[in-house]
Amino acid sequence: MSCPTDFSGRLPAFLVRPAPDDPRLTETVSGIDQTGAAVDAAVTVERPLTLYLNGQEIVTMMTIGDHPEDLALGYLLNQNMLRPDDTVTAVQVDPELDVVVVRTERRTDFEEKLKKKTLTSGCAQGTAFGDVMEKFETVRLAPDARLRTSWLYSLLHQINTAPSLYLTAGAIHGCVLAQEDRPLAYMEDVGRHNAVDKIAGWMFRHRVPADDKIFYTTGRLTSEMVIKTVQMGIPILVSRSGFTAWGVQLARQAGLTLIGRARGKRFVALSGAGRIVFDADPAYAEEESARHRRKGGRDED
Repeated sequence: MSCPTDFSGRLPAFLVRPAPDDPRLTETVSGIDQTGAAVDAAVTVERPLTLYLNGQEIVTMMTIGDHPEDLALGYLLNQNMLRPDDTVTAVQVDPELDVVVVRTERRTDFEEKLKKKTLTSGCAQGTAFGDVMEKFETVRLAPDARLRTSWLYSLLHQINTAPSLYLTAGAIHGCVLAQEDRPLAYMEDVGRHNAVDKIAGWMFRHRVPADDKIFYTTGRLTSEMVIKTVQMGIPILVSRSGFTAWGVQLARQAGLTLIGRARGKRFVALSGAGRIVFDADPAYAEEESARHRRKGGRDED
């Protein structure tokens, strides 16, 4: 694996963005509409990706297939199978076999962790391990991080209007890593946990610091989402969807700023409100686009 780039300091917008025109990510399927007329619909592709760590099979994930290296590294990081200070010697992807192999200098202890695997509320194949709370409880999020409402309104508009698989075909989740009012990395996948893991892997590969970052997701603010965001060291989590009670409880325990139902000029903060700086009049913020309102009228899974 080549030495990662150090992406510290102020970064430009959309270093990584969705590729809705990539023919590998969607298919056109024929059907009929509510009147019986023939229609063609773009549908999101999902395919299996089997992850190996140092020769041991870990998990098979259903994914759209882009950014497999980031997905593999992020999954291992968020399951505590890979440590932030580990040296990754190789990430090998075989697209014909739908396999990705991660190799590290350190001998990993994944056998014991696999015994603790439990199903979580994440869609598709989301999993967490019994010891994730050990890391969660040791993380200290940056107390001086800030979220200006002017940044939030700008971010929501930029994310809302960016070309994406969500707008093209739906049936997908999106996650965005942002700095101030700039979306840096925008990842999508059929499961929200996959999109989160891609962001975590991208940050790991490029040594992106977390203390001054904002994390946005289209999915619900569940315990899984809160735990992963805290483990990544990001102090602010924003979603267009709603909350679960345990997600709010864990966010308050960790000192995470938790903002949900963020659509256009509206949002609700249930944890860490002290980081929010109200520097913009909501009356002048742009409303959410009609395309998003049609697709996302209810909380996403």
